[in-house]
This record gives sequence, C-alpha cells and structure tokens, in this order.
Amino acid sequence: MSVTFESIRFGQVEIPEDDVIEFPSGLIGLGGRRYALIDRNPGTGFLWLHALDDPALALPVVSPTQFFSTFSLQLAPEDLELIGIEDTGAASVYVTVRAATDPLDITANLRAPLVVHGGRGYQLINLDETAPLQAPLFTMPTQPTAEHAPSVDAA
Repeated sequence: MSVTFESIRFGQVEIPEDDVIEFPSGLIGLGGRRYALIDRNPGTGFLWLHALDDPALALPVVSPTQFFSTFSLQLAPEDLELIGIEDTGAASVYVTVRAATDPLDITANLRAPLVVHGGRGYQLINLDETAPLQAPLFTMPTQPTAEHAPSVDAA
C-alpha cells in the first residue's frame, strides 16, 4: 500500500506506507508528526525530510558520517530506551541542514540529530560536547602559501 501527499517543492509524492516515519514527540520548533525521507537528487547524500500533512514543510537532511568523518553520537540511556535500541548502530541517523546562498555558509546541526528506527523518529540531544549546533558542511580547500608553493625552474 502507498501514501500520497502534496509538496510545494515536488508536487504530488507517492511513497510506500512503510516509508512513513512517525515522530511521536514531534520535531523541535516544527509541527506535524508524520514525515517521509525523499531522495530527489540520488547520489548527492542530500535527502528531504518532508511533512506528510504540510505541503510547505520539507527540511534538507544528510547522514552526518558522510560529511563529518569524526562525527560521534552519544545518547543518554533513557533516549536509547525510548528508541528501543541498545546502541546507535541499530538506527539511521540524520542531521538537519541550514541552506544558504553561499555554499560556505551551509551548516549542519550535529547537536540535535534525528534518529530513526523501526518507522519512528526522534530528535534528540547529542551528548558529545564536540558536536556543534552549526557545523560547516563545506570548506574551501587550503591553498599552498607562496613560501610553501612548489617551485618551477625556468629553462
């Protein structure tokens, strides 16, 4: 069986009923409890967490490990119990992305990740103190300085 919903960004969207994610506690600062992950640009790592009941509510999300090799998720024991898992390896983890015109201003919220397991999602507080609220998603490659630049001999 499938679920169909309207999206301002994507028009009419149909997903398998098993792809509906119920957020029993909702999301911080947002309405709605039923969402779906939509992959509109396969291969980029970016997904849209779209509210089923609000055509305008869609948040870009990514898997934090795809962009942050040192990402660590530490949850309180009561949060693990709430989700019904013993460790976070049993769940899918996503972080919300704040879009911006300049790619260098795009950030991800590593402090309040979304943890999805068994059709339920929870936005929880990451107890890892190194997890920032606004982690830059992209950076400029470092350029060698003049004194460290490779030399070229003129012939």
